[in-house]
Amino acid sequence: MKAHYPVEIHYSAEDGGFIATFPDLPGCSAWGATEAEALNESHAAAAAWLKACKAAGNPVPAPSNPANETDYSGRFVMRIPKRLHADLSRGARRQGVSLNQYVLYLLAARAAVSGEARA
Repeated sequence: MKAHYPVEIHYSAEDGGFIATFPDLPGCSAWGATEAEALNESHAAAAAWLKACKAAGNPVPAPSNPANETDYSGRFVMRIPKRLHADLSRGARRQGVSLNQYVLYLLAARAAVSGEARA
């Protein structure tokens, strides 16, 4: 039975194309001018990575399950410096929103800029 490893694809302006990476296979990546091309090239890259891993006598990692949004509650607790807490609270007050809503806005805006946000 052939293992199926999750693959992540993102655009790289520096490389002028799309990069496919495997979270379970450190250092394994493939490039393509399009997302489809990067995905297609990733199959050969993963096969070569696994072959080299076996040849070196290293343990072959098991494929992980991709994150499923139903596995997350949408809530997490985080300790932050008091100064940052105060600054964020003042920002929320200026915007007329709750601290939670303000932090959510800041996180979503940052994710959108970095390309990590998705619909």
